[in-house]
Amino acid sequence: MRKRVLKAALTAGALSGVIVTALATGRTAPAQEELTLRPVAEEGPGYAVEDFAYPQAEKILAEQGILLKRGDGHIVLAECGSAPDLLEVYARHASAGKFCFRTTGASGYLSLELPAVYGVQTNGYATELSTTVDGEDNQYDVAANSWAAVGEAADPEGREHVLVEIVTSG
Repeated sequence: MRKRVLKAALTAGALSGVIVTALATGRTAPAQEELTLRPVAEEGPGYAVEDFAYPQAEKILAEQGILLKRGDGHIVLAECGSAPDLLEVYARHASAGKFCFRTTGASGYLSLELPAVYGVQTNGYATELSTTVDGEDNQYDVAANSWAAVGEAADPEGREHVLVEIVTSG
């Protein structure tokens, strides 16, 4: 019922606008040029395409020596000690002994390059870490809220592993 009343009011309003225009201009129908569709702008807006590249990755690489490549936004580099429940990755690194990550959502993904990793302290998320050494890929599944040796500390030869991927799940 309300829809009919609203529709009738809108139709009456539009009709009264046409009548007022006709009386003021002496025309009973709009001119042909008024009926022609014209573009408002020469071209439409561009498309936003998400490439999932890590923001300010080059600046972070220059300042901290860690290359953050791509991710879904659910694992982000954080200042260690800045919040409770951070994921901590330990590395023999010139700028820092550990790197911390804030994790959110049901799951997360981050592609990176962090050399000389040797351990991880997980937070409330189960974490999968992928490393590479001498062309060999290694994967470590670490339970939530636990510490584990990864990379160099887990390698019988003690080779320098590069952390290349972090995947978390809640």
